[in-house]
Amino acid sequence: MRALALLCLVVFAGACAATTPTVTGAFGERPVIELPSRRPADTPVVSVLSEGSGPFTKRGDVVLTEVEIRRWDGAKPYVTTYDTKRPLTVVLDGRHVSPAWERALLGRPAGSRVMLVGPAQLGYGPPEALGSAAPDETLVLVFDILAGYPPDARLVGKRLPDLPDPLREGVLIDGSGPPVTRGSRVVVQYVGARWPSGKVFDSSSAGGGPRAVVLEDGAVPPGWVEGLDGRRVGSRVAITTPAVPEKGVTTGGMTVPAGSRLVYVVDVIDLV
Repeated sequence: MRALALLCLVVFAGACAATTPTVTGAFGERPVIELPSRRPADTPVVSVLSEGSGPFTKRGDVVLTEVEIRRWDGAKPYVTTYDTKRPLTVVLDGRHVSPAWERALLGRPAGSRVMLVGPAQLGYGPPEALGSAAPDETLVLVFDILAGYPPDARLVGKRLPDLPDPLREGVLIDGSGPPVTRGSRVVVQYVGARWPSGKVFDSSSAGGGPRAVVLEDGAVPPGWVEGLDGRRVGSRVAITTPAVPEKGVTTGGMTVPAGSRLVYVVDVIDLV
């Protein structure tokens, strides 16, 4: 009987191995995914590919993660954040993502690489991540979990804080953490408003909480690279830009309205 049970275990393990994708590459770099010939079962499977050493993500956190999504049929790349300079924001409040995504992301230490394999109908995440995938289509998702934060971490708020008149640009609060540099992946809370009306047009709180951005021209709104370069984690910075001639969207997914001077107040939460 024991031999039979061992044989079943070996057969089961072999079957799992035969349907499990192979993932190579370092954490933080775009993963290389090789798919086996056999299609997996319809039940979502979560695998921890490597475990990080950072704080564990918790229920209610806003989790920032890079993600690569691959279609099983034809091994076609479907969605990736590694090239867009836009890590994904996932709110673990039981309402915004599926149980499969929560299994993959909840209770994981920052720095972990996790794989989720299953049909799209059971693995739906944020709409911007899965787009038009057919419900029965098998997808492979590889997450590099950057960190998790409370939604109100160093919250800037839905309205601008009181600013001097005339507006004073630069550091409003000095931080004491590590300095931000060009090309850094920075975690921020922010609010953007038209000046001088103060009408808010964008804020991280409207998107659920902290957001990760890459501090490069084109990936963040005009003025951010110059305004945040050299500032330290824990700082609050006011950044103004001249009137933008036409509406645009950064590669980081932030909308920049046209027609008026803009002011951003940015809290520098972390570097990841």
